[in-house]
This record gives sequence, structure tokens and C-alpha cells, in this order.
Amino acid sequence: MALLIINGPNLNLLGRREKSIYGDQSFDEYFADLKAKYPHANLSYFQSNSESEIIEKIHGVGFEIDGIIINAGAFTHTSIAIRDAIAGVTCPVVEVHISNVHAREEFRHNSYLSAVCKGVVLGFGLDSYRLAVESFL
Repeated sequence: MALLIINGPNLNLLGRREKSIYGDQSFDEYFADLKAKYPHANLSYFQSNSESEIIEKIHGVGFEIDGIIINAGAFTHTSIAIRDAIAGVTCPVVEVHISNVHAREEFRHNSYLSAVCKGVVLGFGLDSYRLAVESFL
């Protein structure tokens, strides 16, 4: 099973930014643990602060991979273009958020992506990614 995790803007700062919300582990550290936990899954990872690069990545793999796990960060609440990219590919996509976005600022309560995703996992810290992986296995 080939799965790609896509992280959007500012998630390259995990472990260093707003630790009370996002924790103190970098995503690279967490991803190494995730790969070790699922050695038979073909897990890969892509991070970008650029909306267009995220769209290009979805287009590039969305017809050949078994699934995408996406944490689009702030683009979740603003990007119709990422929504349309997800809707346009054939592989299933699971939306992930580290924090419970519904317990945060009101502007974070709306997701343009959820309606075109297989499911949404949020609020379990970095473990949200593991739960998303489990949904594909």
C-alpha cells in the first residue's frame, strides 16, 4: 500500500512553533517513527508552504497511489483550488489536523476539503496521522 502524506504551510515548523498546540516533536522525527511502525506500508512525505506545489503533487500522484493523507494547514480554510485538485483525482484522501480545529478560532471551523475527502481525523496530536494511516490498512 502506497500512501503519501502531504503537509501544508508552516508544518515544517512542527516541534518549534506553538508547542502548546502542536507539541515538541518535529514531523521528520514523527515520520521516522511512523515508518518504523508500518514497515510494510510504502509511506512517503511531502511538505510545502506553496499552494501550487501542493496542487501539483496531488495531480502527480493522485491517479497512481493508494491514498493521500493531507494536512493542508491554513489552506484548509481558504483553498478551493486544493479542494478541486482532491476532487479531480481517483485515489482516496484523508484530511488530518493535529489540533481540534473546532475548539479553536472560528475561521478554522470551515474546511473546503472535508466534503471531497474520504474522512477527517483531527485533534489527536501527531497521532492523527497514524489514525489516518490505519484507515487505509
